Parts: sequence; structure tokens; C-alpha cells
Amino acid sequence: MNTYDPNIQPGSHFVADTLGVWDVSMLNTTYPRGGPLYRAATRVIGAAYDLNELHNRVTHAAQGAHWLLEPAARGELDESRRTSYARLRTSVRKVGDLLARRNRAYDQLVESVSAYQRLRPDPDTAQSSATTAHELGRAQSSGRDDDWSIEGDRQLRALEAVELGGLRVCRTAIGEDPYLSADTGRQPQPLAATVRRMVSDGLLHQDTSENPYRPGQLLSLTSHGEAALRAARTSTSRVSAALGRSNAPTNPGPRSGRGLSTDSASPPVTTTVGNPSRSR
Repeated sequence: MNTYDPNIQPGSHFVADTLGVWDVSMLNTTYPRGGPLYRAATRVIGAAYDLNELHNRVTHAAQGAHWLLEPAARGELDESRRTSYARLRTSVRKVGDLLARRNRAYDQLVESVSAYQRLRPDPDTAQSSATTAHELGRAQSSGRDDDWSIEGDRQLRALEAVELGGLRVCRTAIGEDPYLSADTGRQPQPLAATVRRMVSDGLLHQDTSENPYRPGQLLSLTSHGEAALRAARTSTSRVSAALGRSNAPTNPGPRSGRGLSTDSASPPVTTTVGNPSRSR
């Protein structure tokens, strides 16, 4: 059972829920000090605590902003409250900055947990990873539960959409659900799940230094993504050319007269024209 409160310790709750551990602080105690697994587990612990701390700072800053917003919500907008309004602007800006830092800490935690899982070939961990692959990503092997997001031509369409430029990953203010935003008048956008998978696979780069709410975090092709796009386009062109050749009509050769048999097993029928009297 996960004993961590996600509203107070979201980092520890995420690690405990993903890795199936009881005490996050003890994650590195079973590995030789200085070894790869020890270092990876230590990074997970640190990333979890960083997220916990930033989450609490966001909560306290939001509570202060809420207290300052209450008079405005009641319509009490008068000149005597100018000082409070200045404090409110400062508080809102602080909340926005802390939220951006919290989101970066969350991404760092996801990457740390994923790196730890790749180093530890544990069946229980593998099963846990499969159920949370859409969050953790980075695993390149088949059998992930988000493989559907890149099936068919979804990956190619996403690469082409990012190549056009201006495609961003945003988060809703309530619930922080990811969605894609782009300039109007462009081709249909890919699925958010497809983009998330491709970011984790190293095909797309998401600029996490930008605000995830407004304007959103810009997507771009990595060198692997550019290579994948070229390969996909080349493959598509070859398939189209092959289909064109296969659908071309073959040369049937000279056609015989209508109604005449062309069966090679039967000899052609010949007619001898001559004097009937000589035939007797």
C-alpha cells in the first residue's frame, strides 16, 4: 500500500507507486555504494524530494495568492487596496514561476525513475513499468502499453507536423492534462500520446525551459527524428513506386481473333483450300 499522500508528497508517492516500494528513502540501501544502481537509486530519491519541496512551495504560494484574491472576488476594488493588488501581482508571478520549476522537477523525476528501471532487470519492476510506460517512456522495447500511439502512420504524421514548426505541448490549468497547440490553419495535429511517446524515444525534443501553460513548450525534431522522417518518406516513396509497377497492365501479346481458342495444348485448326476433285 502506498502510504505517501500525493497532495503533500507527490514525488515520493509517484516513486512508491511506480516501483512498488514502501520507503523511498531506503531505495539505494540494497546496492553497493558507488555502483551504477546505487547512483541511479540515489538520483531517484533526490528527484522525489525535490518535487515534494517544490510542490509544497507552490501550495503555500497559491494559498497566499488566494487570500489576496478574496477581496477582488467579492468585488472590493477600491483605491485603498493598491498595496494589496501590487502584492497580488507579485504572488501570481511567483506561483507561475514555481509551477514551471515544479513541472521541470516532475520531468526530471520521470527520467530518473526510467533510468533506474533500465538498470534493474526485475520482473516486478518490468510489470510496473509496463503499466506506467505512458508516463515514464524511454524504453525502446516492444510490448509497451502505449505502442498503439505510434502504430500505422501516426509517427510519420507527428514528425511531419513538428517539422512544420510551431507545435507546442501545453498543460491545462486544472488537472494539468497535456494537449497540443499550434498555429491555426495547419494540418490535423497528432495525438498528445504520440508526441509523448516520441519525446521519450528521443525522436522529438520538448523545450522544458518554456512555460508549459502559456505559450507551451515548443517541439522540435532531434537528429534521430530527422533521420526517422527521411527514412519514413523514402520507404513511403518506394512502396508507392512498387505499387505503381504492380498495378501496371502486362503486355498480353498479339490477340487472336474473337472467339478463337488460344489454348497451347490444342493445335491450331487449319483449313486447306484446293480443288475438290484432287481430294478424291
